[in-house]
Amino acid sequence: MTEAPLGQRFADAMGQLLGPEFPSDIGLAVSGGGDSMAMLCLAHNWTRDYGVRLWVVTVDHGLRSESAAEASMVAEECAALGWPHAILRWRWDGTGNVQDAARQARLSLVDRWRGSLRHVLFAHTQDDQAETVLMRLARGSGVDGLSGMRPRRPVVPHAPRIPDLTEEQVSGRCPPRGAAIPGFDVVRPCLDMRREELRHYIRVLQGRWVDDPTNEDRGYHRVRVRHLLNLLREEGITTSGLADTARRMARARDGLQARLAEAVARVGRDAPLGQVRIDRDGFAALEAETQLRMLSAALCYVSSAPYKPRAAASEALLEQVLSGRGGTLHGAEIVVDTAHLRVFREYAAVKDSVAALDALWDGQWAITERDTEWPTGSEMRALGDDGWQSFADRSAFSVPYRAARALPSVWSGDSLLACPALGFGPDFGLQRYVLGRPDTGFEAFCLSH
Repeated sequence: MTEAPLGQRFADAMGQLLGPEFPSDIGLAVSGGGDSMAMLCLAHNWTRDYGVRLWVVTVDHGLRSESAAEASMVAEECAALGWPHAILRWRWDGTGNVQDAARQARLSLVDRWRGSLRHVLFAHTQDDQAETVLMRLARGSGVDGLSGMRPRRPVVPHAPRIPDLTEEQVSGRCPPRGAAIPGFDVVRPCLDMRREELRHYIRVLQGRWVDDPTNEDRGYHRVRVRHLLNLLREEGITTSGLADTARRMARARDGLQARLAEAVARVGRDAPLGQVRIDRDGFAALEAETQLRMLSAALCYVSSAPYKPRAAASEALLEQVLSGRGGTLHGAEIVVDTAHLRVFREYAAVKDSVAALDALWDGQWAITERDTEWPTGSEMRALGDDGWQSFADRSAFSVPYRAARALPSVWSGDSLLACPALGFGPDFGLQRYVLGRPDTGFEAFCLSH
């Protein structure tokens, strides 16, 4: 069967991802490479029928001397097409993995640029999907990992407030700020399109693009996997076949998540302060896959972690829990008592975390309302042993010692000023965020992740 023209497939993908009532404005992240420049042209032609306004952004990572000129090329093409464009600048500080750092910086900068836009298109292709599946297979991923990249994924780089860009970080036109809500959706309308199809499309249009030489640098894992795919094709392992596997795994993942949500509704319980309580007997009666998913979800919920721990580590912890022992993993601690599993923030993960009173502490806690004037230099940090020991009578506390140490508290130097969870100090509003969004409970978390 002959495939539909690329423009029609793009329109169909946009309808599935964002239709039928399309937003009035959509963002596009365009690097200048062949894939993203083809997506820009596809989106431009698509808007003729749907009347959507495009806002285009290019992140100049500054990792190559040519990057500034490449960003300017995208700006020129956008001007010719009639769309507003902005360049965002980032410079690596030399720490950590450069690709991971660039990926996180890209999302962070785009979030600060997007204003009130809720959707930003990225030009990930079927080839990117196949490479992702192989990379995750090499790490021993299960169903979730092998389901690959989602066509639409929410991200929340900043909460509860989105910082403004500085003059040094941005040039060009940015979308209006408006009522900016934390987080936006990464939308991938080209995920079922092959890289060569997109390159052919842009060649036919005689469009401009650049080839990034790092895409041939075998020092990067993804590049080595890309070359490996060329060899695997001789054995019938193709990009389309791997993408099909990812779709089937995604169906299986969705079914398993539905089963998890049903099980959590029966045996899971929200506990105060972003903790989780699970009925021990009910948990023991679940099948192993649902047990593992519930355990991993509880760890992520308590620690507000975007990714699950490695499967081997989760499986080892599950064995400990089923045998009646607790443990720590992923910034969370599990205690097993006679009737329940209790999951709470691990003190070791937060003992050195400090935040100003107007900032997010531990990536989770924000002061929302307060009438008290705190001493200059007051800060949020964990209650810790010093704070716990400062209470003469601890017998009435509903929070046990191991969990209490990681509670958010206000300090001035060595003096504990407030710990609202224990009813100590001035009263003030304290909001918890999970992955950047207001906490709505463990069951709701399992339904949406």
